[in-house]
Amino acid sequence: MKHENEAVVRFPSLSRNEAFARSVTAAFAAQMDPTIDELNDVKTAVSEAVTNAIVHAYPDRVGPVTLRLRRLEENVLEITVKDLGCGIEDVAKARQPMFTTGGADRSGMGMTIMESFMNALSIRSRPGRGTTVRMKKKLVGRGDPDCKPRS
Repeated sequence: MKHENEAVVRFPSLSRNEAFARSVTAAFAAQMDPTIDELNDVKTAVSEAVTNAIVHAYPDRVGPVTLRLRRLEENVLEITVKDLGCGIEDVAKARQPMFTTGGADRSGMGMTIMESFMNALSIRSRPGRGTTVRMKKKLVGRGDPDCKPRS
């Protein structure tokens, strides 16, 4: 799918950068005139993906996280979060609700949340090489007469 605009940001896997990633994503998505609900869904999904990179990809060190945002045709927002961390041994198992390798303080719901807020979610990972999370969301937007608020 052809893209109409793109932004790429790279930052260290520090917890304070989760809020930065949310803000960058919101600013980029603004050009697509999203509803508040759409914007909140996208920001939540980005939070989960970036938090996973911070907590799980680099459990004992700081490493790079790359956030790529693309505006695709038909008002589709594509978000890619990539790390070069430890990778995921079993992606199918990691996608199961309540599964976590992060200890008792982690809920294990990050991937489930990403999947529920986005139209598409793909996860590629290689142990020792990192993980790439790609998400897509079709934004109806506020300017569309067919846009109806969530019930």
